[in-house]
Amino acid sequence: MNSLKDITSLSPVEVRHLIRAGKFTKPTSGLASGYTQANLVILPKNLAYDFLLFAQRNPRPCPILEVSDVGSRKLHKFAQDIDLANDFPRYRIYRNGSFTDEVTSVADYWQDDLVSFLIGCSFSFEAELIAAGIEIRHLTEGVNVPMYNTAIPLESAGKFHGNMVVSMRPIPENQVVTAVNVTAAMPKVHGAPIQIGSPESIGITDISSPDYGDPVTIKPGEVPVFWPCGVTPQNAIMQVKPEFVITHAPGHMLVTDIKNTVLKYE
Repeated sequence: MNSLKDITSLSPVEVRHLIRAGKFTKPTSGLASGYTQANLVILPKNLAYDFLLFAQRNPRPCPILEVSDVGSRKLHKFAQDIDLANDFPRYRIYRNGSFTDEVTSVADYWQDDLVSFLIGCSFSFEAELIAAGIEIRHLTEGVNVPMYNTAIPLESAGKFHGNMVVSMRPIPENQVVTAVNVTAAMPKVHGAPIQIGSPESIGITDISSPDYGDPVTIKPGEVPVFWPCGVTPQNAIMQVKPEFVITHAPGHMLVTDIKNTVLKYE
């Protein structure tokens, strides 16, 4: 069982067990449809308050879903059978602000002072877009979602500062309003788009060359639509250059036990 097609029908806990066993290491878009997915930032305790404040001041790209206890690899709300050191398909290690390693487990890197932050992910609203009749191009083409650094400044907090990262999905012009309405109802997973149709206005000079993920086809009659992205903390980490940080690899998320409907506005 090693293809996306093989595992799309599995439950969240079954997906996590497969990942924990090292049997699935690909992007998680399309898995466990209807269930929330999450980004990850793991920091030493002495940086945790600054990061929490940074996320609070920048809720669009950094919507906090849950924060772990210090040193714990467990969660209280978003998953019960969980190992934060093994249940993401891929992790990235940053030392002094530089990306040094990409691994499938961070058990050997774990420290007793680490605090884990789960951050909302735009993969969570893709099932809602599909239900509304909107194609998700990176799923159709079997690649990772394209993500871009931007010139949109973030509000600083303590040591943390930087610019927003966005994800992009091509949307037919006659479905843009639907896409906005569907995603605006889910602010805990980034909410409505941050920009529609003008990548250059947010500092993206070449839409065919994403900074993370893969390029996708933009067909005639479609416009690129950009959402705030949970890779934003990685941009901030590279600016701040902390001694040690763990994140997820872009596109490789935690599949949680919480349904997307829980995160919607009533």
